[in-house]
Amino acid sequence: MFLCIETPELCRYRERNKGKETRERKRGSEMEFSLEHLQPKERASFALRSLYETAGCRKYHMGRFEEYSLYQENRSFLSSEQVITFTDLDGRLLALKPDVTLSIAKTAQPAPGETLRYYYHENVYRPSAESHTFKEISQMGLELLGAVGEAEVQQAVCLAAQSLAALGAEWVLEVSHMGYLFGLFDALGVPEAARAQLLEKLRQKNAHELRAAALSAGLSETAADALCGVLELSGGYAATLSKAAALCRNPAMTAAVAELTALAPTLGQAGGSIRLDLTLAGEMEYYNGLVFQGYLKALPRPLLKGGRYDLLLQKFTPGAGAIGFAVYLDELDRLNAMPPVQHQDTGKVMLNVALPKGRLGDKVYNLLAGIGYGCPEDYNATRKLVVENPAAGIRYFLVKPSDVAIYVEHGAADIGIVGKDILAESGADIYELLDTGLGTVYISLGAEGIYAADRQGSTAWVPCARCHVANATGGGDAVAAALAARMVLGDSLTDTARWAVGAGALACEAETTINPAMCWDNIETILNRR
Repeated sequence: MFLCIETPELCRYRERNKGKETRERKRGSEMEFSLEHLQPKERASFALRSLYETAGCRKYHMGRFEEYSLYQENRSFLSSEQVITFTDLDGRLLALKPDVTLSIAKTAQPAPGETLRYYYHENVYRPSAESHTFKEISQMGLELLGAVGEAEVQQAVCLAAQSLAALGAEWVLEVSHMGYLFGLFDALGVPEAARAQLLEKLRQKNAHELRAAALSAGLSETAADALCGVLELSGGYAATLSKAAALCRNPAMTAAVAELTALAPTLGQAGGSIRLDLTLAGEMEYYNGLVFQGYLKALPRPLLKGGRYDLLLQKFTPGAGAIGFAVYLDELDRLNAMPPVQHQDTGKVMLNVALPKGRLGDKVYNLLAGIGYGCPEDYNATRKLVVENPAAGIRYFLVKPSDVAIYVEHGAADIGIVGKDILAESGADIYELLDTGLGTVYISLGAEGIYAADRQGSTAWVPCARCHVANATGGGDAVAAALAARMVLGDSLTDTARWAVGAGALACEAETTINPAMCWDNIETILNRR
């Protein structure tokens, strides 16, 4: 395919290829170039613009700045309340736009019975979880506003699928419906104040914390079980829709299933992989009905996100409906960012697992090795950072604990095992699939002793042992050493904490930092004092 049109993208291309352009002009009166010479984002912009204009959409353009009051008054519809603001020369408080849809909803205002169709190519500015600063995000999107019925919904979803197909040969479109989730919340009596947290746990597919949050919100055991049952409503479109229909409890859930059923023929003609995942809850507060997101092969994060946002548009145009989506073009940079792992072709698909170096990684590896997924070589005895078992179809990346989430987020690993504290600090856009139940926590309470807990729900509190303090230096080190030693020996939660407080007490009775009398017998003598 060859183009001879003038656009900002072409201007930038000419600047980068002045020498080549001169040579090309010698061959003819016009410069010709192949789209293959462009970067993935640039190729995508051409392809999507052509698709949307063919569908009858007009380009919407907005300035880089917007009055801050728009975002302040509608902050519940934003992914984050953090917005970059500044004061212009007239004293107005302006903001770098964090969202395009909000601006379109404010300015479009369709007439009764009118359907407006827009597409856009804009940059937005949002906080970054990875860098704890703001990042500039390049988006192309499409919005249908006004009279939005079944035909418009099907058109929007069809264009979303066609957008993915225009960008990659292998793609997946996941579909959900907020009406089904909200209907279930109503049926189970979920308080309004708890709904945002429960939706977040659903998005994370975290059964353990979802159940805990449901019980904390006052739901019964039966209701918590029903809510966790939504995690099973994910898979092939037809089969999952059938299971969802059987679990309907009220008209809202039934209506959502009916809309998803009406959409099935359109999705069946899309050509890619279509999944129904009712745990998919829109991150934006403005999504109130159908929601969907799309993936390309080799990209770990969604490339496309969208859904219905009637409630947002009705703030500006009463009675109107809206549906749209955004394509995050920056994600395409990841396609060429990471080289593939070099390995022998065995004809078997390999599962890539990121393991943290240290005790947790060792424990997980031993569990997997025990069921036939070990490696011929002992990874602790080698300097290799990648070990594999081609016969079992598994490969292990041995990385720092803080890098586990990064490997999974960027697609270098399929799954990873890491502590919950490190996972929370990483801010990575990944799913927590399973709480392994591994890990025990001991908290020193100083003069109050030690508190301990494990993932099975067991807890213990052991008060400090009586001692004659001569020098407190080294007491904490003695406690930590005793904890490690007794855990290795396999002591119970309580016994481990008990030996630890005894070691701390014995350390404090010596004038020196290290008590030369430190041994298990003397620690036991300390513990037996009355």
